Amino acid sequence: MTRGRLDKRPRYSVGQLPTLDTPWQDTASGRYFGWRCRQATLNGEFAFAVEYIVCPYCRIAWVDKPYTAEEYQRQGLASVALWALREENPGLHWYTGSGHLGQAKAFWMAVGRGVPGGYSQRKLCEHIGMPGGLKPSRLLRRKQGRAASSAYHD
Repeated sequence: MTRGRLDKRPRYSVGQLPTLDTPWQDTASGRYFGWRCRQATLNGEFAFAVEYIVCPYCRIAWVDKPYTAEEYQRQGLASVALWALREENPGLHWYTGSGHLGQAKAFWMAVGRGVPGGYSQRKLCEHIGMPGGLKPSRLLRRKQGRAASSAYHD
């Protein structure tokens, strides 16, 4: 039906992502095409992961699915990881792409204090495609051209 146009790349779990020999690593997301996965290892063991994507056009970033291994929960590791992402990507507004579960609301309020966007929930912008990743610039130009054309004919 789709004639092979749907994305058929394999999706990996966090445990199957490449493991680099550094405490902090940034790799391709195993869940979302075009997203990145920031991971932390402590004492050679997985400790934390969060997936994120940045729209350079809107200057907005989204994080999703933060996870801290049980033995490292409530020790500030997630806060430090999110701070490091903001430091490496200055001048952005930060949001979450999915909802905040009941027990996570306090976490998002705490880590979002003073952060532009505050990690509130926000839909992805028009530059990011449904399967993930930035849309190719040719598609964005085509869409902008149609909008200008329809404005001209109105």
